[in-house]
Amino acid sequence: MKSWLMLAALLVMVPVAHAAKKPESTTRTLGDLGKVGTVHFPTTCDPAVQKEFERGVALLHSFFYAEARKVFEGVAQRDPQCAMAWWGVAMTYYHPLWAPPDSAELAAGQAAVDKAVAAAKQDGREREFVRAIQAYYKGLDTPDPPGAQAAAAPSCHAGGATLDIKGRAACFSREMSKVVTDFPDDVDAASFFALSLVATAPPGDPKLANQTQAAALLERWYAKQPEHPGLAHYLIHSYDYPPTAQKGLAPARAYADIAPWVPHALHMPSHIFTRLGMWEETIRSNLASAEAARRYAEMNHPGATSFEALHALDYCMYGYLQTAQDNKEHELVENLKSITKTFPGVDFAAGYAVGAMPARYALERRQWKEAAALEVPSLSFFEKLPFAEGHLIYARAVGAVKSGDLPRARAAAERLAALSQASTDPRFRYFADQMGLQRQAALGLIAIAEGKQDEGIATLARAAALEDSLGKHPVSPGAMLPVRELYAEALLDAGKPAEALTQFEASLKIYPGRFNGVYGAARAASKANRGDVAKQYYQRLVELAKPGDGTRVELAEAKEHLAKL
Repeated sequence: MKSWLMLAALLVMVPVAHAAKKPESTTRTLGDLGKVGTVHFPTTCDPAVQKEFERGVALLHSFFYAEARKVFEGVAQRDPQCAMAWWGVAMTYYHPLWAPPDSAELAAGQAAVDKAVAAAKQDGREREFVRAIQAYYKGLDTPDPPGAQAAAAPSCHAGGATLDIKGRAACFSREMSKVVTDFPDDVDAASFFALSLVATAPPGDPKLANQTQAAALLERWYAKQPEHPGLAHYLIHSYDYPPTAQKGLAPARAYADIAPWVPHALHMPSHIFTRLGMWEETIRSNLASAEAARRYAEMNHPGATSFEALHALDYCMYGYLQTAQDNKEHELVENLKSITKTFPGVDFAAGYAVGAMPARYALERRQWKEAAALEVPSLSFFEKLPFAEGHLIYARAVGAVKSGDLPRARAAAERLAALSQASTDPRFRYFADQMGLQRQAALGLIAIAEGKQDEGIATLARAAALEDSLGKHPVSPGAMLPVRELYAEALLDAGKPAEALTQFEASLKIYPGRFNGVYGAARAASKANRGDVAKQYYQRLVELAKPGDGTRVELAEAKEHLAKL
């Protein structure tokens, strides 16, 4: 992957446009984890380990779980009776917004909890922190408090072996709410509780109730402690939704400078940038993140490609696609072929990216035959993570229909059904649901190709509604090819340009600045005799593609249209 690494190495030295002042990160050595944000977390442990413990908490707030674990284990080795060191180890196995722990990680987390509970050095406040993570792994015997925020959530009475994923998260959130109540001046208690609210938010909640509560709590603290990594990070997650993304811009611009060589901290601002269609910032953030992840892997896991790098490059690919930088997209896809080993060996973010990037590359460029011909690489996580293959099969289904190969499209649709059914791991339920609605979208396209236009359009409308309600998973910059765009195209092809324009614009509210969405809206507006609207969208398309190669046929159409005005 030398080519993108060289590019990343150059761009990573450019500040990610996060603050008016020159960020300290530009003067630090690449890979330096000495600056990870400011955390003050008092403990009863040996004062000699306090600063290192707080560095571990800062890394934990930035989801640098492997590195935080090393720090906490080092603290525990120096002070075995430090309960909070073992608390920290247990916390690193709980990934609230990533894939939940597998059986081995649960066992390791439970073992760390046992050591935390038994440790001699802990006061009342520390016991409450320990109790919260104990609730995640083991549940608790105390009844749910009447009227508590988590009262309607799964009970915490059951033993750890029978708790499901949602139950564990609800137990942790319930106990963290008590820590916040008992210690209202504790910024880390507030941070972890706010994160738990985001993690337990009901999917598709239009009111964003949990996220709003979390943001309100975090904003109060962020005004006082802007260098705290958890506050900036969790605010981004709290605002990572179309209606609220603009509110996340300030913490997004600040977070990378708080922890300048933590891969996830460099990547996270792009969640907001992507929501707002800020593609230059998205690309720059993720090139920086990919390079930091590469450097970390080089030092700690030689020969392996970090999941953080792949995750960042998927977001980077998305930004390139929206700005028509097709040569750079091609380079990323080609370099995927050189991967032989990832760290961790089977990781959901790595699996997602390796499946998503080639699928995006073909679909977003509307290269239907290329999409129809996509094959599944022989990497281990494609067998263990059905959704990784699902991206490629969805692209194959859409590409086959669009290029007239209906037998291949039908086979791909059935493969999506099989993959969805095979995805029985409750940790990946989101992706099973996603593959199910993608199959429905493929069937809608097939029906239209078979001449059953009304049936196909109705099927696409249902699939689009399902995709909207499912929402965007944090691992993804956006839908592989939004079904609502496919629905709008079908309406346009059916001679309903006004309805098509409505649907394209609805999609752009969720995914602003998408090249294909803007192009579709321009075409629909033109056919609906909305010349002023078509002009705006064609101008926007040309603006989007300024950094690009200028080779997309859509651009030629846009320029031809604008020349007539």
